Amino acid sequence: MTTGSPLLGLRNIETFYLDRLCVLRGLSLSLPPGEIRALIGPNGAGKTTLLKTILGLLRDQPRKGTVEFGGRRLNGLDPDRITALGLGWVPEHRGIFGELTVEENLVLGLWNRSDDRARADLERVHAMFPILHARRAQEADKLSGGEQQMLALGRAFLRRPKLLLLDEPSLGLSPRVSREVLSTLGRFREEGITVLLVEQNARLALEVADYGYVMEGGRIVLEGTAAELREHPDVQSVYLGVQTEESRKGWRLFKKRRRW
Repeated sequence: MTTGSPLLGLRNIETFYLDRLCVLRGLSLSLPPGEIRALIGPNGAGKTTLLKTILGLLRDQPRKGTVEFGGRRLNGLDPDRITALGLGWVPEHRGIFGELTVEENLVLGLWNRSDDRARADLERVHAMFPILHARRAQEADKLSGGEQQMLALGRAFLRRPKLLLLDEPSLGLSPRVSREVLSTLGRFREEGITVLLVEQNARLALEVADYGYVMEGGRIVLEGTAAELREHPDVQSVYLGVQTEESRKGWRLFKKRRRW
């Protein structure tokens, strides 16, 4: 685990919907720079709400607690000011412009960049995702789901964020394509981009991540290195589909008490 000051820090976050439905319940999390960290948990746990809270996309939220990025408090800032500080986001449905070509979508990622690395970064994206170069003149909505996810990741890379938030990147993709897409996150880390990955496919998430969190009921209930979580008996039985205990008569125990 990386030591030093955290890149992202959340302390005692409480986020509400409609002023009465509490989704995040005293959640705290510290994310160091230079790692890929995975956030796993069931539907309704609050994972996407957490990302939206960080990005300032929920009005007047969080109601309680603090969100800090690079030592700066984000509470109350508009989303455009937050992203300008170096946060990137690939939402669940990718957010690409289907009527534009692949290359036009990528060029949008270079918007407002005047540094000398911009053209080199575009070449890096083509190297990471050769299919995007091959189909650069094709309209984005004609791509397959996996190719669209590659395009969304490539465009996010071109913004050169300090921290990239990914929401369910494997959604709707085959296992092979999901693994191909997420395997590129190691390149992001090599380029100095920290990643917070929200993913339903816990097995795949813990393959590509350095560290992970288990989120249930709006709280972080367990955290550890990816290797530790893969070996945790409750993570194995609940999220990885591994049967770890049987009764003396050989019957499977489906109601094993969790140790968190």
